[in-house]
Amino acid sequence: MGVALDKSQAVMGAEHPILVLDLADELGRIFCVVPREVSSIDNNLSIANMDWSDFADNVDADGVFHGFPDA
Repeated sequence: MGVALDKSQAVMGAEHPILVLDLADELGRIFCVVPREVSSIDNNLSIANMDWSDFADNVDADGVFHGFPDA
């Protein structure tokens, strides 16, 4: 389970990343995600297809998840 929050500095960025916070597995672990990827995270976590760490461990140097690289 997680929650999405809007960081004031994120709103100023070009991609408007949203801060997400883990409330279940890794309590308090956070990362940001670009809006186009929010549904992917929500869908995969909701059906237990992926874990929080699958997304949190794939952020860029700024801590933003932009999606998974094409294989």
